[in-house]
Amino acid sequence: MSFAVRLPTLALLVALAAPVSAQTRIDDQGVFDLTIRGIRAGTITFSGVEADGRYAVNGKVESAGLVAMLRKFRYIAKARGAVTDGRYTPTSYEEDADTSKRQSKSKITYRNGVPQQITYEPAREKRDKDVNPATMGGSVDPLTALYATLRSVDPGAECTSSVKMFDGRRASQITLSKPVTEGKSVVCSGEYRRLQGFSEREMAEKTSFPFKLIYHPAKEGRMQVTEIILETLYGNATMKRR
Repeated sequence: MSFAVRLPTLALLVALAAPVSAQTRIDDQGVFDLTIRGIRAGTITFSGVEADGRYAVNGKVESAGLVAMLRKFRYIAKARGAVTDGRYTPTSYEEDADTSKRQSKSKITYRNGVPQQITYEPAREKRDKDVNPATMGGSVDPLTALYATLRSVDPGAECTSSVKMFDGRRASQITLSKPVTEGKSVVCSGEYRRLQGFSEREMAEKTSFPFKLIYHPAKEGRMQVTEIILETLYGNATMKRR
């Protein structure tokens, strides 16, 4: 699928609420095909911009190939916030999801990096295992976490991302480390780890999901993520940039 989530230039300027100069603006986008056990399962798309200490990201995940024939799913999200030296502090996050069995919307607003208001449509009952938002200062939303992990970086800055993620109920962490140079590419060791808010069954089945992330040189001398190889509950999977 060739569809890419993009923000029009005017909308970006309004979202960032700041004058944009060529020296401080960074645009990044990517489209990845997700394959599980050799079967094409979905498409992951993101489009982000950073300017004058602010960032805005749009993202989309949807089923594709054989999986889409069996069960369609779609996830569309957007996030806004501040960025300082590669550290992201969201101010808002919105999500619209359709699992084919359930349609839902959610929104998180932040104050000084701490989640403040979380709303769901339709409404969801609070669960005892839900993580207290007041303890999630310094965390980021799922889309910001995706962007921080997959965005292009300057040479030498590969494999340095580490973000704690909070989706309104659960806390997890994505960490990149151990860069290894292989020719012109750089390979990182990564881990997605469940932390809090998951059910006992979920924590018992698996808490750590290792993956490898591969960078290659791209335009303007930056390093771009081209492939992710990961373990899932459904088997080994790959994400390849188009």
